[in-house]
Amino acid sequence: MLDIVTAHRSDVGRVRRLNEDSVLDGVRLWSVADGMGGHAAGDVASRIVIDNLRELDAHEGLRPADVVRRIHQANTAILAYGDANPEARGLGTTVTGVALVTVGGADHWAVFNVGDSRVYRAVGAKLARATIDHSETEELVLEGLITPEQARTHRARNIVTRSLGMGGEVQVDLWVLPQTPGERFLVCSDGLNSELDDAAIEDILATHPEPAPAAAALVEAAVARGGRDNVTAIVVNVEGTLQADADVETNPHGRKE
Repeated sequence: MLDIVTAHRSDVGRVRRLNEDSVLDGVRLWSVADGMGGHAAGDVASRIVIDNLRELDAHEGLRPADVVRRIHQANTAILAYGDANPEARGLGTTVTGVALVTVGGADHWAVFNVGDSRVYRAVGAKLARATIDHSETEELVLEGLITPEQARTHRARNIVTRSLGMGGEVQVDLWVLPQTPGERFLVCSDGLNSELDDAAIEDILATHPEPAPAAAALVEAAVARGGRDNVTAIVVNVEGTLQADADVETNPHGRKE
């Protein structure tokens, strides 16, 4: 039976006065929302989407469509808040995360994303991105016009092409993955990966096998490198073994360090 062990850390950084990141470090769902920098009430927008997702965390038998539906509801709530509060009109947020879902009667992971916050997945010592940024620089990288390293300092690096609060129906990226014992997930706001490249993130995770020290070390390193944005990280360790008998329903319970 798989056991999920998690921890998170969030820091305002060295430049901003307010931490607009919101975190859900739950039992079946782990998510980070990054209120849009420079937009009114970004902290409100990020809190709205996380509060909506938190209601799903208590639901057994969660399905991928439930996550997408709840993000759409959060987007509607953010737009309604802006309409009701003119001083906050234009508020927005990214959202990304991992959910424990049921597909075909078996447990899987649903990795979801809107914006440029990220989910990474590590199997063994190898780290890979599990999401695609919705940003102008990511589009340039995918088109082969700039390299990932150039994207880190490109003038358009902070321009997102998809977020909650933009208006209209939000398009949610979602991938369903099988479970692998020993894998790890990192869910983070872009304040982490804008300061640390993937190699640095991989090294820190490898050096800190437990979630709490890993989350702390990642955030501390990002702040030490500049901390020009809010920095948030959730580390999710998947421990134990898969149920041998596929006919026996498993119900792993998350625990926080």
